[in-house]
Formats: sequence, C-alpha cells, structure tokens
Amino acid sequence: MTKDGAEAPHIPVLLRPLLKAVAPVSGRWLDGTFGAGGYTRGLLDAGADQVVGVDRDPLAFDLAKPWAAEYGDRLVLQAGVFSKMDEYASDLDGVVLDLGVSSMQLDLAERGFSFMRDGPLDMRMSQTGPSAADLVAELDEVQLADILYTFGEERASRRIARAIVREREAEPITTTLRLAKIIESCLPRSKPGQSHPATRSFQGLRIAVNAEYDELFEGLLAAERALKPGGLLAVVTFHSIEDRMVKRFFQHRAGKTGRANRYAPELEEVPSQFEIVTRKSVGPDDQELEENPRSRSARLRVGRRTTAEPGPITPKELGMPQLKGQRG
Repeated sequence: MTKDGAEAPHIPVLLRPLLKAVAPVSGRWLDGTFGAGGYTRGLLDAGADQVVGVDRDPLAFDLAKPWAAEYGDRLVLQAGVFSKMDEYASDLDGVVLDLGVSSMQLDLAERGFSFMRDGPLDMRMSQTGPSAADLVAELDEVQLADILYTFGEERASRRIARAIVREREAEPITTTLRLAKIIESCLPRSKPGQSHPATRSFQGLRIAVNAEYDELFEGLLAAERALKPGGLLAVVTFHSIEDRMVKRFFQHRAGKTGRANRYAPELEEVPSQFEIVTRKSVGPDDQELEENPRSRSARLRVGRRTTAEPGPITPKELGMPQLKGQRG
C-alpha cells in the first residue's frame, strides 16, 4: 500500500536481479516503459537521484497519480516513445526497458490485448492510430499471413489468415473472443500445459499494431546516444526474437560478433560502444516464478556504455524480423 492507502503497483519481473546487476544505483535514470511504475519506484527507492518515466499509454500516468507525488521532483513523467528518449534526456546514468505488453494492459479487457477476456479488438498501446481490428478488416490474406508468421512465428499463418478473410466477409471481426475462436478453429486443441492456440497470432498483431520491433531497434540506438560513459542499459525481454535483437546489439557494440567463417577477412577493429555486464541472459529464480508465473519467459541483459561514439548498425545485423514489403 502507498502512504495514502492506495494499492501499490505490482512488482515488475526481474526487478531484484536488475537492481543487483546495476548496483549501486545513483544519478539520473530513464524508464522507457513506465507502465505501472514498478521499475521506476524500484530505482528511486534503491538510490536513483531522478527517474524520467516514459510511456506512450496515457493510462500509465493516470494510474501513477496516487503515488507519484511521494517522490516530488525526483520523478519526471514524459509522454512519448522510448525510441525518442534522447530527445527527452541526455547524459543518463542508466536506462531500463521492459518490453512487450504490460500486465496493466493485459488485465483490462477494453484494451483488447487478451484473448482470455472479451473486449474490442484494439491492442494500441498509445490508444491512437490503426487498431488490430483495422488490420484484420483491411489487410489482404497474404499481408495478414505475413504478419502472423513474421511477428507471431505462427506456422499455421496462411490457414488462419484464410479463415479471417472468410469470416470477416460474413461479419466484421471486432472483438477479441471472436478472433480467438476463429484462430482456435484452425488449430488442434491445445494440450494441458501448452499455450493457448491464439497466443502467437495475437502476439503478431500486437507487434504490428505498435511497430514494436522498429521501436526496439530505434530505442537501443537512442539509449546509446542518451547514456553517459559508464551509464547502464538494462533490457527485459519476453520472447526469443526480442532477446535475440538485444543480445546481438550488445555483441555488435562490444565487438564480439567475430567473422562469419574462419576464411573471411579480419574485420577492422573499431572502438566498442558497450561492455557486456551480464555474460548470459538472467531469468527468474524459483521465488519469482512462484510469485509471478508470467515471469517464466523473461530475460534480462545489461550493458555499460563506453566513451566510443555511436556507430552505424542495421536491423538485419540484429536479426530483426521484417515484413516482405520492408525487406531489402
């Protein structure tokens, strides 16, 4: 509970190992995915002088009102996207990014992120722009299949896209449960312990609606520009593609990409922009898994900024999935 009796925000995943990896916490930080404010509060309570909380979802700041005043000017709330963080702050001592959809968004049926609750097929983190319902209504079968396969890693993408196009001709698909039922009809019944049949498709649509991979790519570069030498970048991911992009970014920036094969010419040595702090990704311990089953797929990676100037890098070098129209 907070001092005024309001319910405290949930503790975010991997907060304990994150604070351990970046200890001692001090100086000015930026939380690029403010959400329910858990990381921001953890950093402030651990000793950060100030945290700039960035979020594109206006609901995040509404929910912070009961407790934000406790921190006075140590907490700065900034509406926006973390890919533009270097426009909001510079010479930072640390940046933390908690990727994907937040529990706050998942738990609200009216936001349309969850296939477990009936609500409008929305999925917009910023609550602006085209929704998932718009994509489902307007894209052709090939485009839908490309999104489901590329962003959701759904192997039955063509079958599902075909069913979506067929069903929308009979009646518009505007709710989460209707879409989930259409997807379920295309796939074998899930066995106990397996994920819901709609998991991958909903992930793919959500990533497309919010341009999440573009945001991550640009956000990593923005963090590189915003951090001071010695500043720390901590990123928590929730699926393999995000983790791969973050891993490759740190490897590339630490000069650990190596040669494609032993016969290739030696690459010209360039100054490293980051030192890798966590040699391997850090996952939840048994205590956290018991406290929060949603943490089971979470992975933390941390790097420390050097004095080297930012350099060029491409989405392909990070293994970033791109739709057919974006490739080339």
